[in-house]
Amino acid sequence: MRLRDVNAVITGASSGIGRAVTSHFRREGANLLLTGRRAEVPDGSAGDVYLPGDLNDEDFVSTLADRAADHLGEVGVVVLCHGHQASSPLQDMSYDDAREVLHGNLLSAFLVMKHLMPLAPESGASMVCVSSRLGMVGMPNQTMYSAAKGGLIALARGAAVEWADRGIRVNVVAPGLTMTPVIEAAFQRRPDPAAYRRSREDSIPIGRLATPEEIADAVLFLACPESSYITGAVLPVDGGYTAF
Repeated sequence: MRLRDVNAVITGASSGIGRAVTSHFRREGANLLLTGRRAEVPDGSAGDVYLPGDLNDEDFVSTLADRAADHLGEVGVVVLCHGHQASSPLQDMSYDDAREVLHGNLLSAFLVMKHLMPLAPESGASMVCVSSRLGMVGMPNQTMYSAAKGGLIALARGAAVEWADRGIRVNVVAPGLTMTPVIEAAFQRRPDPAAYRRSREDSIPIGRLATPEEIADAVLFLACPESSYITGAVLPVDGGYTAF
């Protein structure tokens, strides 16, 4: 077990990529504190501590850190899987919607870093931020999302340099299109879901969407000692999309 007795906090743990990361970490022996927006405890998390809430609320993030200190003590791994997506042409997006995208992806990550990383042990820690391929390339109707996810990459790189002398590594996984419940629901809203899915797959060199488990594999690698000399890195897990 690569994370035996490691204390870990995972955000966005109730579904999609976060749920897959949680499953991987549990299998590898980590002690888990989970958070997400859903009120109900995620399936399979009966032995974990789950604290639902809004990471845009600094009071809640402070409470999350207090719970981590009480339940775990030191925190050796933090994984940021939460996010917020809104698809809109730039000129049609309201300021409030743009602010919500920035808060949901970038400023909430800042709050988690601010409040949780003081719990890192003296021996060091690892943080993995789940960004997006769209933090690296542009796409119509995704401009604010790209700005937020690109900002998350910059935030992680800055933190990696700032915290290196404390032994805290900060890295980024940039997933491509991944078959999560959110993406599946988005496909189903199309007039011809199967045709739209094929068109999305055709845009990916490998020719298919990722599974949440494949993204979780990359997160696990960056969280574990195998990546002990890696910090400030961005690992695209996108089937070759950003290699164009």
